[in-house]
Amino acid sequence: MTASFTAYIDESGDEGFVFHPEERGSSRWLVLSAVVFRKSNDLHAVQLMRNVRALLKKEPKKTLHFRELKHEQRVPYVRAIGAANLRTVSVLIHKPSIKEPERFQSESFRLYRYASRLLMERVSWLCRDHHKEGEGDGTVEITFSNRSAMSYDDLRNYLGHLRATSDATDVRVDWSVVRPELVKAVNHDQLAGLQIADAVASGIYFAVNLSPYGEVEDRYLQLLAPTIYRHKKTALGYGLKFWPEDCETLTEGLPHLGVFQTYK
Repeated sequence: MTASFTAYIDESGDEGFVFHPEERGSSRWLVLSAVVFRKSNDLHAVQLMRNVRALLKKEPKKTLHFRELKHEQRVPYVRAIGAANLRTVSVLIHKPSIKEPERFQSESFRLYRYASRLLMERVSWLCRDHHKEGEGDGTVEITFSNRSAMSYDDLRNYLGHLRATSDATDVRVDWSVVRPELVKAVNHDQLAGLQIADAVASGIYFAVNLSPYGEVEDRYLQLLAPTIYRHKKTALGYGLKFWPEDCETLTEGLPHLGVFQTYK
């Protein structure tokens, strides 16, 4: 049987740990987001991007990069995503709160792989809980936006290792849903779903990462809110996963995160 879902994944922010005053240097946050469609609705991603390009008066095949758009273009873009028949999952990592950053500096992309693990857990729960009988085999096809310097064989091997050792660790991926050997990477400009994932990751990033002027933009988050995966009406810990601390703990030192408390 075919897969029941498709998930497109992209990130915003970097993996560096060189922090300077006034929010200069490395980004304080790394956000990894997945956009999940039912396989039967996969072509909706193409139509959504076609509509967005027309709305923004872009060429029909123009590749959209959220950060290259003006604010007045980003707003209708994420509004269109927020109204679409899809779900989103985001992992939000506050790097200055990581107690042993050297663990993630000793090996390239180690933080990205760990964020991917947290994301895979929640994507697998979402798909498991919303699988409909007769719509595929319950699995999800996972496509990452290609990062040219990163080995996706390493990522597949990492996920495969987690699957093999799950019984002895705190890994909570539902492996009946996620098949590591089928994870793939495709260039951002090749798939509409990856451009949507870019907009989601960047939109969430702007809600958490302070500008040099101490400001955030949470309007994108508000417009994307209808798509956020919830379990028993709760988004925090599910469609919005903060790490290494939970949102409530981080809000004590970062009061601008209080807006996320409304998604409990």
